[in-house]
Amino acid sequence: MDTSIYSTYANAVEQTKVATQILDKKINSNSFGRLAVILGGGGLLFWSFQQKQIWLVSLLFALIILLFAFLIRRQSRLEKERDNLKAFLRVNENEILLRDQRINCYSEGQEFEDGRHPYLSDLDIFGRYSLFTLVNRAATKLGIQQLAKWLSAPADKEIIQQRQDAVKELSAELHWCQQLQTTLIFNLDQQIEVKAFLRKYFQSGDFSFGNAFMRIYVTIVPFVMLAGIILALSGVKVIGYVFILALVHIFWTLAMAGRVSVFSSKIDKVGGILNAYADGIRLVEERQWSSALTNSLQQRVSVQGNKGKLSAAFKELGGLINKLDARNNILVGTVLNMFLLWDFKQVMAIVKWKSRYEENILEAFDVIAEYEALLSFATLKRNYPDWAFPVILEDTKQNKITGEAINHPLINEAYAVANNYDANEHRIALVTGSNMAGKSTFLRTIGINAVLAYSGAPVCASSLELPIYKLITYMRIKDNLNESTSTFKAELDRMKYILDTVYQDKDSFFLIDEMLRGTNSVDKYLGSRAIIKKLISMDGKGMVATHDLQLSTLEAEYPGIVRNYHFDIQVKEGEMLFDYKLKDGECKVFNASMLLKGIGVEIEN
Repeated sequence: MDTSIYSTYANAVEQTKVATQILDKKINSNSFGRLAVILGGGGLLFWSFQQKQIWLVSLLFALIILLFAFLIRRQSRLEKERDNLKAFLRVNENEILLRDQRINCYSEGQEFEDGRHPYLSDLDIFGRYSLFTLVNRAATKLGIQQLAKWLSAPADKEIIQQRQDAVKELSAELHWCQQLQTTLIFNLDQQIEVKAFLRKYFQSGDFSFGNAFMRIYVTIVPFVMLAGIILALSGVKVIGYVFILALVHIFWTLAMAGRVSVFSSKIDKVGGILNAYADGIRLVEERQWSSALTNSLQQRVSVQGNKGKLSAAFKELGGLINKLDARNNILVGTVLNMFLLWDFKQVMAIVKWKSRYEENILEAFDVIAEYEALLSFATLKRNYPDWAFPVILEDTKQNKITGEAINHPLINEAYAVANNYDANEHRIALVTGSNMAGKSTFLRTIGINAVLAYSGAPVCASSLELPIYKLITYMRIKDNLNESTSTFKAELDRMKYILDTVYQDKDSFFLIDEMLRGTNSVDKYLGSRAIIKKLISMDGKGMVATHDLQLSTLEAEYPGIVRNYHFDIQVKEGEMLFDYKLKDGECKVFNASMLLKGIGVEIEN
């Protein structure tokens, strides 16, 4: 493993903790400053009233208000800066925690587990200690779904190559990637899926608001009220009319409160979220990209004409929602509606915003999701720089899997043993071997690296070439009490699925681990032999791991089609040693009797 990147993460954690502590002190000092302004300002105002100087009272009052507003604004800025630092800290701490304990603060994808899928459960793609746990850095629900989709089905060759190019580009952009992660990580604590919420909100029939008169009047009402106040201060007796007009505004907004609530109650929750998304969109907009896919994604968030940048549109909507939210403060809302018809102004601004940006805004969420999926693969490449990008071959009939130093990505590097594999001289690899020697792990190693390859990610190998197969597995077969299904019935159902798939799709590649475990040894051998011969007759391609050494005779019966491989053990001074190396030929050494002896059970000769 390249430890330098983890040294970078550790340094970032240390420096961010120091910076956060400094900010905490500034925030506390600012809070005390606000308290001092309130107490000191109150004392000064009391003193100024005693001086009976209106100009002094007015001046001190204005200065106190301005100073207090400055401190509030500063507090908000400092708290936002601290929140960003905490998010950045969480991003970097997560990398170290994931390396050391395989714990990821991002989703582990349990919701995508599916025992009926061709390979997901058998290859540990989703769930605790899964491939998804290792890979995922997507915080948004759409990003999680996008990454899960890529790992659940192979893309075509052109898309895979485009993703590879994008991942290579992003893997060199640590700062940019972590900025995007920092911006979006708040989504881990969000229950709402913003795109679906906004789509439903935009398409609702309640989105129309106002008429021509209202639009004109709301535009001019601030000037009308300001003119009335100025005239009143100048001595003109219009203050009564201003007061009556203010009351009319209050009763008007009360009458329309239900309509305004349609907007406010549904969307006020996402104002801050949209502001955060705006920062993510801005990162995409401002970057100069070189790969075709990242450029294409950037184009999808560009807006036509003179509408400006989409990130600014996100911030604009977030700002409008936050402004509308002022109505929830009774005192502030009353004053704003009296003089500005504030509710109407913000609602009509939101309606206008929708007409300008609706077609672009929903697309932006999908773009961010794809960037999160690509960023996840880029982080994988950055953390494991020795992993290779696979070469995707064209024809599944002429081309086969070949790889060097292939390893399982979920096995700790300190214990993992790499193997080479070349399928060019056979269609079915028959892997025999003793218990715990590595047969099942090797099949999963091939499968899980193929999943990575077909999604556009780097693979845990020094090199890997393979065509795009339809992966199907037969490994962890379980009974199902709810469906009254025995283990053997479950095995038969899965094997029928394997046979049907191989018959219908000549691009299939099967990984079968110890078939027919739920029956007696004679039927197990005869049945396994018959199934393999059936797969051969259908031009099937794949791997079979088995304890049945008798099945290795199939290599002689089907030369150039079946090839024997094995994993074995070495016994030194009564101790079993596993080297986990794939070797040619059938296995000669088995270890069941030695394992049983280790728990106190002797086998008679």
